[in-house]
Amino acid sequence: MQLLGFRDMNACWHELGRTSFASSLGYDSKEFLVVCPTDKALIFQAAERALEHQVNLLGSGWIFLGEKIDWHKDYKSGFDWPAAYFRDIEYTNLGRASDVKFPWEVSRLQWMIPAGQAYVLTQDECYAYSVREILEQWMEANPYAHSINWACTMEVALRIITWTWFFHIFNGSDAWKDEAFRAKFLRMLYLHGDFTSRHLEKSDVNGNHYVADAAGLVFAGLFFSEKGHAAYWQQLGWKILSDELLKQVHADGVDYEASIPYHRLVLELFLFPALYRMKRGLEISPVYRARLLAMARFTAAYSRADGTIPLFGDADDARVLPFGYQTINDHRYLLGLTGGAFDDGELKKQFTGGLAEIYWWLGGGMASALNHQNASIQHQRSQAFPDGGVYIMRNEQDHIFIDCGPLGLAGRGGHGHNDALSFEAALQGVHLITDSGAYIYTADYLARNRFRSTSSHNTPMVDGQEINRFIRPDYLWNLHDDARPELMEWETSDTRDFFKGKHSAYTMLDNPVTPVRSIELDHAQHRLVIEDVFEGVGVHSFEIPLHLAPAIMVEETSSSSLCLHCADKAFALHWHGDGLWVADIEKCSVSPSYGRLLESSKIVWRCRADARYARLIVTIKPIG
Repeated sequence: MQLLGFRDMNACWHELGRTSFASSLGYDSKEFLVVCPTDKALIFQAAERALEHQVNLLGSGWIFLGEKIDWHKDYKSGFDWPAAYFRDIEYTNLGRASDVKFPWEVSRLQWMIPAGQAYVLTQDECYAYSVREILEQWMEANPYAHSINWACTMEVALRIITWTWFFHIFNGSDAWKDEAFRAKFLRMLYLHGDFTSRHLEKSDVNGNHYVADAAGLVFAGLFFSEKGHAAYWQQLGWKILSDELLKQVHADGVDYEASIPYHRLVLELFLFPALYRMKRGLEISPVYRARLLAMARFTAAYSRADGTIPLFGDADDARVLPFGYQTINDHRYLLGLTGGAFDDGELKKQFTGGLAEIYWWLGGGMASALNHQNASIQHQRSQAFPDGGVYIMRNEQDHIFIDCGPLGLAGRGGHGHNDALSFEAALQGVHLITDSGAYIYTADYLARNRFRSTSSHNTPMVDGQEINRFIRPDYLWNLHDDARPELMEWETSDTRDFFKGKHSAYTMLDNPVTPVRSIELDHAQHRLVIEDVFEGVGVHSFEIPLHLAPAIMVEETSSSSLCLHCADKAFALHWHGDGLWVADIEKCSVSPSYGRLLESSKIVWRCRADARYARLIVTIKPIG
C-alpha cells in the first residue's frame, strides 16, 4: 500500500472505490427494467449458471467445471497443462486435440459477469460471495507467472479489465469486507499490471494481442489512479493504442487483420480504454475519435438487418467486457456505444438491436435516448471501403459482402483467410450464400487449415492451388502473400450496383491465369449475377464453389438450374458459360462461431478447359 501512497489497506480500498470507471456505475434496477425489460430473466438465468460453475464456451456445450475448478484444464479434451513457470509451458500441442483457449476463456471470468449484474439489481450477497470464492480459487491456483494462464500476456490484460469491473461492483459488499481478501485481490491485480508491462506482445507487425496488452495497461493505470508504477502503465498503454490504431485500422475503418469477428474485438479494445479516459477527464484526440467512428461505420455497413454478420476471417468469440445477451454474431451494439459515447448522430440513427450493452456501459439515459432513436432508423446504402478492400451492396432487403482486400496482418496472414474475391449474399432478407467460417485453432490443425483454405470460400480455384500458399501445416497464422487483389470497377446507384475485381495468385503458374470476377445486384428485382472469366492461356482445371447457408434447401430443376428454398421463399439459380461446366451439389460444414459446426450444402462448378473459354455466369433471383 505504501507504493500507492496509502497508510493502510482499507484506506486504499475506499479511495479506489470512490473513483470513476470506464462504464457507467449509476445503475438503477427500476430504470433497467423499463429500458431493458426482457434482459432481467436472461441475467438471472446466466447468473444462476455462473454460481453453479456451469459454462458454455467455445462450442463446448454446457459443462460443469466442478466445485473446485481446474484452471489449467481443457474440459473439452481432458488435457491439463502443468503448473509451471509460464515460459516453460508449451501450449499449442498440435499433436493433441487440446485447446488452450478453453482454460484461457474460463480464466477471463467473463462468464461471472452476470453475477455482478444480478448483484446490482438485487444487492443479494450470494452473488458477491460467489465471485469472491472464484477469485480466491483462481489466485491460489495461478501464482504470479506460474500457470498456463500467464503464458499469453493478452489473457493477463483481459483479466485486468474484468477484475477492475468486479471491484467497482462488489467493493462495498459485505462479502468483500475481509481485509486479507482485499489485500490479496489488490496485490494480484497490481501484479497483473506489472506482468503486462514487462511482457508486451510486440512484434515488427502487431495485431490484437498487442492492442489488448495496451488496453489492459490503461485500465490498470487508471484503476490505481496512476499511483506507483500505474502512471507509467497508463501512459505507455495509451501511447501504444494511439500509435497502433492508425497502423492497424485503415482510414476507412476496416481493421487490417481481415476478419469481421476480430474487427469487433479490436474496436472494443480501442474504444473501452478511451471511455475510461473520458471518465477521468483525459484527452481523446480528434484523430483517435475519428478512426473509432470509422470502425463503427464499417460495423454498420457489414451488419445485416437481422443482426447477423458475414463470417469472413477467423472467429474465436472474443469480447473485452461483454454486458449484453445478444447472439455472439450480433455487432450492432457497437453503433450505439460508439455513436452514443461521441454523440455521433449518424451512428445513433443507424443503431438497432438490444439496449443492454448501452445501459451497462453508458447508463440508462443514453439507452433510453437510443431506444427512442430507433423509431427513425436510417437505412444503409451500398458502400465501398477501398483501403480495407471491402465492397458492400445493399438495400432494405439485400446485402452482398465482397472481399477484394489484402491478406490479413499486412500480408502475413494472421486471422485472414484465402478468400480474395469471395462474397456472402442475402436476398430479400434470406441469407443464401455464406462463408464457411473458421471453426477451430490448435485443437485440430488440419481442420484449421481446411477452413482457411481457398476451397472453403466462394472464390475460383485454379489447378487445385491455394490463392495464398501455405508455408507449413503447423504455421497456423501465416500464409504467403500471393493473391494481391485489385479493384477494376465499382459503380453504385439506386437501380444497380456493380463490382469487378481480380487477383494475381495464379500468375505464378507455368501458364499464368488471372481470375476476374464481376458481381451485379439489381435492386428492384433483387437479382444477383456473378460472372467469372480467366485471363490467360493454356488448359487448366477450374473450380468455383458457392457455399449455401445452413437453412437453405437445394433442388435440381434442370441441367443448368436449381431452386433454393428457405421457409416460404424460393430463388432460382441458373448458370451458363463457355466451357463444359459440370455442377455438383455436395455436403459441407459451416462454422457460425468458434468450435461449432452446422451441416450445409455447397454447389461446385468444375471445368477443364483453355482459360480463354472458361467463362461462367451464375444468376440468382427470387421466384414469384
